[in-house]
Amino acid sequence: MTAGRFTDDRMRRALGGIAAQLGVDDSDAQVLHMANNAVYALPEAGIVVRITRSTKLHERIRKGARLGSWFAEVDAPTIRLHGSTRQPLEYEGLLATVWDLIPPASAPNADDLGNVLKEFHSLPAPDFDLPRWDPVGTARKRIADAEALEDDDRETLLTWCDRLEPEVDALITESAGSLVHGDAHVGNLLRRPDGRVVLCDFDSTCLGPSGVDLAAVAAAAIWFADTDEHARLAASYGRDITTDPAWPVLRDARELTFVVGGVPLMASTPGVAEEFKLRLESVMAGDTDASWTPYAVFGKAD
Repeated sequence: MTAGRFTDDRMRRALGGIAAQLGVDDSDAQVLHMANNAVYALPEAGIVVRITRSTKLHERIRKGARLGSWFAEVDAPTIRLHGSTRQPLEYEGLLATVWDLIPPASAPNADDLGNVLKEFHSLPAPDFDLPRWDPVGTARKRIADAEALEDDDRETLLTWCDRLEPEVDALITESAGSLVHGDAHVGNLLRRPDGRVVLCDFDSTCLGPSGVDLAAVAAAAIWFADTDEHARLAASYGRDITTDPAWPVLRDARELTFVVGGVPLMASTPGVAEEFKLRLESVMAGDTDASWTPYAVFGKAD
């Protein structure tokens, strides 16, 4: 197996390059997240730097930067881009966005998520083009970025994409097409010092069925450690997505996202390949007794 293009060492070098462009010191860097993006806090500079670990999804980073400016204009319940530097920034083919750091505070919960999503979904569509919800297209790009994917597994994933794509297209045709965060879960919430709870991570933000933002927590309740988050989200938002006719397609799309999220990292992050295999095999077998581990956990291992 190769060492991979998206190793922790490479991402740390990229952080140094981005920090140099900003004219800030990165010696106090703290890893916040290491999965599809490498996310670092620089407390002294008061910023968070998000660096993509993909060469195929750069349009998502550019979209996130543009959304960040618009969010400030409409006072959306979101984090804010840092400063006036034109974003995204680039270092050796990797793109990064830079955001204001929110100091640690009491952790938001699923009740907060429901309330924030209601506010987020009430926003108008921005006056610039946003992509439509396209979990299959995104999955195919992640598969193309994979360095250590076995041929049989690649074929299984692509067959899954082919089957799901017309079902997603039909659901989009039937929906009004609201602003969708695209990866709505408690881990993408932060509480500001003034108490306002805000969303972060806009790589997947798009136009699509609002149920997309309720399906992530509902599907996670099937495969990850059992919590009461789905019930609390449904209560605070006022809608239980698992009773919606669209749920089977939304669940299938979310499970595809859960599985392919780690494939670009299989060559560079120990443990991800084994977790990917577990996820793929358990979905194909319908084995909901399998217990998954977040890919980000492996990125934290030394």
